[in-house]
Amino acid sequence: MNRRQKLLLALALAACCVIVLNVAGAPSRVTPEVQERRDRVILRLAQIHADEADESAKAADTEEVEAAAETPQPKEEDDMWPEKAPEVFRVKFECTNGEFIVECVKEWAPIGAERFYQLVREGYFDDTGFFRVVPNFVVQFGLAADPQVTAKWRSKTLKDDPVKQTNAPGTITFATSGPNSRTTQLFINLANNQRLDGMGFAPFGRVVEGMEVVKKINAEYGEQPKQQLITLEGNSYLRKNFPNLDYIKKAALMK
Repeated sequence: MNRRQKLLLALALAACCVIVLNVAGAPSRVTPEVQERRDRVILRLAQIHADEADESAKAADTEEVEAAAETPQPKEEDDMWPEKAPEVFRVKFECTNGEFIVECVKEWAPIGAERFYQLVREGYFDDTGFFRVVPNFVVQFGLAADPQVTAKWRSKTLKDDPVKQTNAPGTITFATSGPNSRTTQLFINLANNQRLDGMGFAPFGRVVEGMEVVKKINAEYGEQPKQQLITLEGNSYLRKNFPNLDYIKKAALMK
């Protein structure tokens, strides 16, 4: 029942009370002054009922608006991109030291490319640090700013992809801790790391623009940041102990 209907119902009930008391139930021997006072009381009660109905309707309307506001809205990425990764897609990385673009090809490593697509679509890499930078080897990232977000993905390990592309300079690959252990950590090859091919590291994309930015990611901390502490504490650990670290400000799918 909407607000208008509730108000009309309250007024109708109050009107019935007036009719009953004045016609059927009114005493036959009352003075006009007494009857007038009774009428005023009845009309006042009718107004109170009407006001209560109006307030109830307003409260109901407010609840409906609040409920609508609390309903999760689709992310912009959900409207723009399909649930599954396209065969080829690009991701733009906006970082504290510049920008670069990665092009991903599902045919190279379909399982890894699909995971990367889902992570980017979710905004997983936003505000994450380049916590391992080894010149002439790799730049590594992929532990979330919020440790609870990292924890969400830790058990979602992936089966290995066959290695179809070599770990050439600029290629992007998932880090592993053994067979079928890929989750969220990635590295970009800074040199020709062909030796990684035989160890099961399967590239799924490559940097197509901004490789000079990748090469200039701050390497002063090398391998000092502890991955276990990043996993447990997120960016609070990194910012406290490694203030000059470079970060990914935003990683987004490109049209």
